[in-house]
Amino acid sequence: MRIVVLFNLKPGVDPAAYEAWAKGTDIPGVNALSSVTDFTVHRVTGLFGSGVPAPYAYVEIIDIIGIDPFVAQVSTEAFQKVAAAFGDFADNPQFLLTEDL
Repeated sequence: MRIVVLFNLKPGVDPAAYEAWAKGTDIPGVNALSSVTDFTVHRVTGLFGSGVPAPYAYVEIIDIIGIDPFVAQVSTEAFQKVAAAFGDFADNPQFLLTEDL
């Protein structure tokens, strides 16, 4: 199962500060969860074949073994601190649940 997260930064958030936090805290922290097989964060650089600005600035891809183990791990007090910090940066993130065809 894969979770795709689409988001922009909140007004006034410095992209360099977010990206430093993502590289130093978020990416290693999420990848350390046993329910996660891979986690990556991507800066959106544009829309393919278009000069129109993309609707989102960042995309996260979270590959998990299952929703229940993942929810259990991200619900811990320790991980909630990481989630709260993400909430300080991200403006209304959209968490899309997916499955392979």
